[in-house]
Amino acid sequence: MSLRAEILRLGTRCLLKGKPGPEASLEERRRRAVAAARWVPNPPPQIRRIAVDAGGVAAEWVVAPAAEPGRHILYLHGGGYVIGSPALYRHLTWRLASAAGARLLAVDYRLAPEHPFPAALDDALAAYGWLLSEGADPCRLTVVGDSAGGGLAFALLLRCRDEGRLPLPAAVAALSPWTDLALTGASLRRNLVADPFLDANGIPPIAACYLAGADPRHPYASPLYGDLTGLPPALIQVGSDEVLLDDATGMAQRLRAAGCEVALEVWPRMPHVWHLFATVMPEARRAIARVGAFARERTAVTTAPPQPAGPAR
Repeated sequence: MSLRAEILRLGTRCLLKGKPGPEASLEERRRRAVAAARWVPNPPPQIRRIAVDAGGVAAEWVVAPAAEPGRHILYLHGGGYVIGSPALYRHLTWRLASAAGARLLAVDYRLAPEHPFPAALDDALAAYGWLLSEGADPCRLTVVGDSAGGGLAFALLLRCRDEGRLPLPAAVAALSPWTDLALTGASLRRNLVADPFLDANGIPPIAACYLAGADPRHPYASPLYGDLTGLPPALIQVGSDEVLLDDATGMAQRLRAAGCEVALEVWPRMPHVWHLFATVMPEARRAIARVGAFARERTAVTTAPPQPAGPAR
């Protein structure tokens, strides 16, 4: 673990003073998110950002100079389904787009409690369908999500497979995914003190806010409980100290049991979605590079083998 990462952990503990607990109102959480967005560094000038209507869903294109024609990422942000926006993740999405050499579409899906389950999934599905209708090749497309967005990414794949209207993408990458809204993971208690960012005691009201009475084990809310057969190759990254560690490791186990290809990376002492601290943490930059390499590998152009010559004339 780098010295910068350790300083960040200690500094965060001092600033949060125990992390925002269940007593923090949704308005306070959203206020903090808006305040944090003001401090998000702007992408380099060569990165293009374009607001679009993606099938009735607000979204933002992030296009890096190194984007290879035909390669795409659909990005689903985190925030417990109740906060967050593409603006809050711009310093991460441009890095992912550059690392993957892809055009990235960041989806500004609707948030709970105003729009509870399955509104976020409906929006993710609409944006994915729009992306394909615009000519994106699913064989050259990776769905990436962090935290709640990581769980949403798997839920999107399950719904696409179940409904059969849209083809599955080539791959999925989940960063510290939240896959179990029933909150059964032992790491919620085991890592309660170790996790410098998330307070496990504050997660149940957020889950209830999104579910609005829905079954927390519904596969489209908690993909951990779904039949994962036939899902594309997955990369899952999680920090060893996260309260959501078991959400990630459990998802990897379920994917393997279903016969799916999955790479699970447990990064020592990394906090929740440490990728967001790429400006100061070398581990964040390395993790993003790994996601980019994974997306490149899974969406590489394949060329047909040479055909045998015809009979001589």
